[in-house]
Amino acid sequence: MQDLMTMIATLHRPRLLARAAKFGALDYNRDRHLQRILGYGSLPGTGSALMRLMEMEKEVYEQRKEEDAAYSLVRHLDLLIALLGEAQLYQASRASHLN
Repeated sequence: MQDLMTMIATLHRPRLLARAAKFGALDYNRDRHLQRILGYGSLPGTGSALMRLMEMEKEVYEQRKEEDAAYSLVRHLDLLIALLGEAQLYQASRASHLN
């Protein structure tokens, strides 16, 4: 099984959507963004959050590909921003454990 960072790095999404998500991730706030996406309550660890976000994003991406009327560009962008933000936090936490 691939590790989380490899799975994220191999995601191929439309260029404009990916660029918007990268820009949005600059202002990522875990408490505010993740609570809105996953629901209120205690937040999972970054690894668990990444797995849930990847599953949710995959579902939304499938809706997009199938041209499902329920597809929401805003929701998709929110998920990608959270995914990138959590990935940055995950990398930072792994780097601090190595030092």
